[in-house]
Amino acid sequence: MLVPSPLAALAPVDAEVPAEPLAHETASDRIRHRLMRAGQRYHANDNIAAYVREGELAELRSEVEGRLREVLHALVIDIGNDHNTADTARRVAKMFVDEVFHGRYQPAPKVTAFPNVSRLDELMVVGPLAVRSACSHHLCPIMGKVWIGVLPNASSDLIGLSKYARLCEWIMSRPQIQEEAVVMLADELERRIRPDGLAVVMAADHYCMHWRGVKDADAAMQNAVMRGAFKQNADLRREFLGLLRKDGD
Repeated sequence: MLVPSPLAALAPVDAEVPAEPLAHETASDRIRHRLMRAGQRYHANDNIAAYVREGELAELRSEVEGRLREVLHALVIDIGNDHNTADTARRVAKMFVDEVFHGRYQPAPKVTAFPNVSRLDELMVVGPLAVRSACSHHLCPIMGKVWIGVLPNASSDLIGLSKYARLCEWIMSRPQIQEEAVVMLADELERRIRPDGLAVVMAADHYCMHWRGVKDADAAMQNAVMRGAFKQNADLRREFLGLLRKDGD
């Protein structure tokens, strides 16, 4: 049985949020007002799919396209005569809403869980899974890999190998910081599988460091989340991390 996810921190409710949509409201206004009326947070890495109505993502793409045209205009780029940037706003809007940030706007992928009929209780390792995300500070790419360790018990649910990849992609396709991304992925998997132990390790390159700022092309970040038996049992932790080291050889 799937355990409900913990509620996000509640956002303050704006007393001036209209009770009903106004005729002049944009798609982003309507979605934002629904979130605020419900007291729901809408940070960069939050999923807001439950508050998006049918047809509104197409409206949102058009709205974002218009705002991006304003950004290009403010950057003194002649999109009216520059054939290279004439369609840039539309392309970037589609990329943000439908691709690189789709984890905000789309519901979780369907994941069928199976009972642990064979009562499996040995370490399972999944990975490396490709990570494509974006830093919420500069909207620069985060590219890397994730490894997942699971120690099931007799009452755990089991999910197919491809479902780990789908859930990982859904969580990572949002603007965020790596430290929070691995925790969110661990929470989602733990809620669905209910194992005795769960481990998530992520290693990634951050283009906000490669492309700008210090411009350090070799800098990377690695971090881990250990839950249950992985946190309590040093031998299990060493076995998992040892398998990752072999994978990297």
